[in-house]
Amino acid sequence: MSRSTRLLILLQALRGRRKAVTASVLACELDVSERTIYRDIASLIASGAPIRGEGGVGYILEAGLFLPPLMLSEEEIDALLLGLSYVDQRGDSILRQAAQVARAKIISVLPSKIEAAVRMPISDAGPHDRNFPTDIIPLEVFRISIQNQQKIIITYLDEHKNQTERVIWPIQLGFLENVRIVTAWCELRQAFRFFRTDRILTAIPSIRYPKQRAILLNEFEREFAIPIEPSESP
Repeated sequence: MSRSTRLLILLQALRGRRKAVTASVLACELDVSERTIYRDIASLIASGAPIRGEGGVGYILEAGLFLPPLMLSEEEIDALLLGLSYVDQRGDSILRQAAQVARAKIISVLPSKIEAAVRMPISDAGPHDRNFPTDIIPLEVFRISIQNQQKIIITYLDEHKNQTERVIWPIQLGFLENVRIVTAWCELRQAFRFFRTDRILTAIPSIRYPKQRAILLNEFEREFAIPIEPSESP
């Protein structure tokens, strides 16, 4: 068994457990010495795996995303970096920071030949729109409410400068070319609506909404799906 294969198997062994597991147990499962397990654990931690524990006590993989080594083509890397560039332009401060960190992580593990190409990308998201609207309410408020499936009481300013108070069930954030939107079920209209985030004047998270977000997303997708017209016989 190669070392890279062993590291992946070790990572999977840790991922499948909710409680700490000792090096001796892992050594038996992988048919290697405890000393090898200690070295492999150290290598995984150095690679960024969120492993907590110590020898003689046990190890556990904490919550978090850790991707094993991947082989990506130059086109796939270009696609990833193009997406991160778009997020850097259109996202809020939290997503922009996350995109910058992710980009640095990708570049840090690239071969020098490809790294040079990344610093002069073939594709780019284009110049930032200087007139991009400024949000009054941080997007983090909506992001947390979506994660917690909470209603939000908002004051909304429509295109005619009329203010209304709405109770919405936010299900998704949208990043369009010139605006950001919250997709939500609106209790006032009893329908799905799109709310420009720069027109939301106040936002107060409230109680949990009665439907699961997954169900609401399915209903939204069915309602706004573009029907495919049956082809006519020639």
